[in-house]
Amino acid sequence: MSHLIYGSLEPLHILAIAPHPDDAEIGCGGTLIKAAKTGQHVGVLELTRGEMGTLGTPETRDAEAMTAAKIIGLTYRGNLQLPDGTLQDSLEYRLKVAQAIRDTRPETILLPHQTDRHPDHTGAAELCTSALHFASLRKAKLEGAPHKVTRVLYYQGNAPINANVLVDVSEVLEQWQAAIMAHHSQFSGEKVSETVSPEILERRKARLMYWGTFAGVQYAEAFESRVPLLWNP
Repeated sequence: MSHLIYGSLEPLHILAIAPHPDDAEIGCGGTLIKAAKTGQHVGVLELTRGEMGTLGTPETRDAEAMTAAKIIGLTYRGNLQLPDGTLQDSLEYRLKVAQAIRDTRPETILLPHQTDRHPDHTGAAELCTSALHFASLRKAKLEGAPHKVTRVLYYQGNAPINANVLVDVSEVLEQWQAAIMAHHSQFSGEKVSETVSPEILERRKARLMYWGTFAGVQYAEAFESRVPLLWNP
């Protein structure tokens, strides 16, 4: 499939969809690592190559994503190569995301939260939510059998969320840090913003520690589910 850039296509236990390279590592990387360590098939699908970013070239970011994939233990990493800065719920984009969902057939899907200051993150949340519905429709103009995802969780981006699912990532914190820092071009050298900065690890670790206090653990990643669910990745 055109979206496959690393690993292999096979049914996944968990698929994280990210607007740009590094978003999945920052938002839910610990959960992905934890699941991969238990033998689950875990994947990441980027929607863009992040070509509008101030730092790094698309080629550099592709290579960094491959390094991070190995650190996490991903079964699959893909990229739809949609234009950066234009993510929205259009029919064209919706069909592309829905096809990738059918191709990877995840049980659980992790999406960027709809509350965010970055327009690509809010656009991706709306786009992917619609694509999930399309992937399950028998009459949709897609290849392969319809697929309905069992669980949908939204991971935190750059804004507060009302988290109702927490995952203890204390034991994989060092591996999580390594996966983020594999995106070296974004988190070294000149500080561009609070999210593209050498300070990224300290800022995000503080957030993980904050959520961990509610679960009685040292570090936890936070998610929001729109419906009650049971999950133990």
